[in-house]
Amino acid sequence: MTTKAYAAIAADSPLAPFSLTRRSLAADDVHIDILYCGVCHSDLHTARNEWRNTLYPCVPGHEIVGRVRAVGAAVQDFKVGDLVGVGCMVDSCGHCPACAEGEEQYCAETFTGTYNGPSRPDGGNTFGGYSQDIVVKAGFVLHVRHPEAQLAAVAPLLCAGITTYSPLRHWQVGPGSKVGIVGLGGLGHMGVKIARAMGATVTLFTTSPGKAADGLRLGAHAVCLSTDREQMKAHVGSLDFILNTVAAPHKLDAYLRLLKRDGTMTLVGLPAEPHPTWSIGTLITGRRQLAGSLIGGIRETQEMLDFCAQHGIVSDIETIRMDEINTAYERMLKSDVKYRFVIDMATL
Repeated sequence: MTTKAYAAIAADSPLAPFSLTRRSLAADDVHIDILYCGVCHSDLHTARNEWRNTLYPCVPGHEIVGRVRAVGAAVQDFKVGDLVGVGCMVDSCGHCPACAEGEEQYCAETFTGTYNGPSRPDGGNTFGGYSQDIVVKAGFVLHVRHPEAQLAAVAPLLCAGITTYSPLRHWQVGPGSKVGIVGLGGLGHMGVKIARAMGATVTLFTTSPGKAADGLRLGAHAVCLSTDREQMKAHVGSLDFILNTVAAPHKLDAYLRLLKRDGTMTLVGLPAEPHPTWSIGTLITGRRQLAGSLIGGIRETQEMLDFCAQHGIVSDIETIRMDEINTAYERMLKSDVKYRFVIDMATL
């Protein structure tokens, strides 16, 4: 079936209207009419081949919410009319240890991305959510239980939400935890909201004085200007966990020193260039840990969506038309959005 979309044809070309063919509905598939799609920084990295792995043409978009149009004969968990979501993955090998444990994002054979494939079993390029509809294996479709009026603001939870929720859960953040969130962008603002809802005492670290009020509004108990040595010094050795969401190269030592003994800083931002080397001494003198985390598995993503629905958490968004996507990319590079662009797919 043919569907309308927006695609990048080359790294140096703007996104433009594109027609693609979705596969026919298989027995275990769900056909979804896309209502909204969030705009992730990964979309820009991929469209412009900044990670050197893009297959063209490229239709980005992995923060998808929509309504079920049809289901395959073997599908039992979804029905026509359901509100659903699709995140960063649409398939995995299904048999490696990670997949068996519900951690498909760490699939030993590499999960199939919602866009920029390669898809299984044919190896073709997958096309994402900057499109009218999508066909996805039922095991990679999520139930959305937020009110329908919040649907646009739910879309970024499918990437920004799970990317921050998963490490907070893995490192057992909860009541009594003292947590630092580095950066207040698409990821950071979700980290603040979710950590606060988990019961943690949350400190936001930002280089932007103008974001202090917003950080407090979003749920931070305190805001520290990370360019101010005295403010940073006041937090040395005080934090159990730091979620570092910054996707640009920066010095990590200043933040590692804020951790208590046995504290962990987890990186979820993936810069195009490496971070400067950090001091091993900062790690060994406090038995501190520097870690990374990648989205979350399907089971945990559903858990995250249900947690956010229970606590009334959605993303702060600016809705755009599909034909505004290239301008949105340029604004995103300037951090000129609070805090996530979401495309209204009715405009396509």
